[in-house]
Amino acid sequence: MNINYLIYRNLKKNIKNYYLYVFALIFSVGLYFAFVTLQYDPAMDEAKGSIKGAAALGAASVLLVAIVAIFLLYANTIFIKRRSKEIGLFQLIGLTKGKIFRILSAENLILYFGSMVIGIFAGFAASRLILMILFKVTGVDTEAALSFSTEALIQTVIVFAVIYVLIMIMNYTFIKRQSILSLFRAVSTTENQIKKMSFAEMLFGLLGIGLILLGYYVSTKLFSGDFTTMNELFMAMILILGAVIIGTYLFYKGSVSFIFNAIRKSKGGYLSLNNVLSLSSIMFRMKSNALLLTIITTVSALAIGLLSLSYISYYSAEKSAEQSVPNHFAVADQKDLAVFMQALTDEDIEFKQTSRDVIQVGADISQIIGANLEVAQGNPNSMILPVISDESVEGMDVSPEETLFTGSSDAIQQFMAIQTTGQIVLQSPKHSIKQELIGLNKEAYVSYYFASGGLPTAIVDQTVFDQLAQDLDPKIQKKTNVYHGIDIVDPIAMDQANQIFKDLGISERTGNLSQPEMIFHQKSNMGLMMFIVGFLGLTFLITSGCILYFKQMDEGEEEKPNYTILRKLGFTQGNLLAGIQFKQLFNFGIPLVVGLSHSYFAVKSGWFFFGTELWLPMVMVMLLYTALYSIFGLLSVMFYKRVIKEAL
Repeated sequence: MNINYLIYRNLKKNIKNYYLYVFALIFSVGLYFAFVTLQYDPAMDEAKGSIKGAAALGAASVLLVAIVAIFLLYANTIFIKRRSKEIGLFQLIGLTKGKIFRILSAENLILYFGSMVIGIFAGFAASRLILMILFKVTGVDTEAALSFSTEALIQTVIVFAVIYVLIMIMNYTFIKRQSILSLFRAVSTTENQIKKMSFAEMLFGLLGIGLILLGYYVSTKLFSGDFTTMNELFMAMILILGAVIIGTYLFYKGSVSFIFNAIRKSKGGYLSLNNVLSLSSIMFRMKSNALLLTIITTVSALAIGLLSLSYISYYSAEKSAEQSVPNHFAVADQKDLAVFMQALTDEDIEFKQTSRDVIQVGADISQIIGANLEVAQGNPNSMILPVISDESVEGMDVSPEETLFTGSSDAIQQFMAIQTTGQIVLQSPKHSIKQELIGLNKEAYVSYYFASGGLPTAIVDQTVFDQLAQDLDPKIQKKTNVYHGIDIVDPIAMDQANQIFKDLGISERTGNLSQPEMIFHQKSNMGLMMFIVGFLGLTFLITSGCILYFKQMDEGEEEKPNYTILRKLGFTQGNLLAGIQFKQLFNFGIPLVVGLSHSYFAVKSGWFFFGTELWLPMVMVMLLYTALYSIFGLLSVMFYKRVIKEAL
């Protein structure tokens, strides 16, 4: 038997264990090649006017390399330890460590570069689809053509060749340092030995849960006004990050064992087969993999959180623009308005005009503020609010003693906690008018140009408005005291009207705003972020899922003798498989649930900065992540099914 035949036999024998590794490698190479191809694609040059596509994709490709490199090196560590007995047998039959290294290197060369070639072709085939997705989510109207990039090919080959060299260095170091005896014991020493749970471990378990809950609690108070300075806010963020990460590590190190040990004791020693196959194993396996699971959980939470926030912003683009500009176009200057209206008329574009007088008035709203006002706006007696009359809003009617707040944003409400009722005082240089607040809604009636720091607009009775208008403080007034809004009747003509708005140069002057343009820019920026985070998150999801799957392969092979004994005692394949399914539910479910929980509280603490909708975008992202993640749990069950079948 020559070495070439030995390489062929080993590769053929181990290919069934490498299929998911090969898939992850093909996927990673394909995605990286597609990303780099986009950087060099001529179509991206046309998109640079609206999005920094090439630079953003370049940064994403660096992160992608880091994720893939860590995954491949970690996966190689698992596989080289699984083959430690095989390496020991090679030494027993007389092969030198150098020849063994050459055998493994040749196997990896065939597997690695074969997968890389397939991945490059897959990435090339998918690059046009990925480019189409990018243009779709960013709203760029450019044709996505399929083009092969030599620069992208060279860059991909160099990057993955470097990773291959690192893998070979790792293999050489492992073979060089191990003795024959240690090779036969390598797998058995990778996991912690089962031992009685100590009091310190119980304490660490409770501390882990406590730290996570502390981080969650502080996150709910982060922007509620409890932290009054930037230093306090920064320290609170550090506390949340540290408490959650350390708490997650201690959770896996002690909390899981503590909880499952309590469940086991509650059964008084009478454990079912499902309990034996699930609880007992998970108690000690998670403890030994605490650091790995902490990293997977933290990065998963980060990916879900960032994707949720970007999707919240993307999903809320229209409503956010409506809160900033209630009409399709807002024009502050009367001359600009006349020019724009004449241009629309010349192009036979039907429109409706809305005009509202707006004044700036000092207000004391300290009686209706629920948060610490010194953080958000300073002295509550020096608030400046835009004020309009009820007659300027169709269907609106308030009494002379009443005021209605409109145009309130979630961010301002979170910081200031404005109550829906209470007493306020509208102030002018010579008058102070007490008013009763009767409500607070989000619908805007003037553009954010007139709003002071995002504060709501006050709607008052016409008589009160006239009284305030006769006694204005010139220091706080805007350059114009009239809001002009233009609405396009036919939606099909919207793009043409927006182009006219830009061509006339009106959009470049202060106070002139375009709702379609705001929607486009927000979707472009957040669409790009969502695209990048989505694909990086998908890559991490697949690589981390593969790592957990490989760990289950290790456990399955190690526990195979136990299944043989159980099968000989009369337990059926179905009996054992039920326990395995329960075990995988915890193995994959616990990191998933903890990651989703972390991301939920992270998103919940600051989502209002990104958009107007929370639940639907966040739930959609979490459900998609859960569905994809569950695939690896199902693959693990299928692997165990094969192990149990081969146990007899």
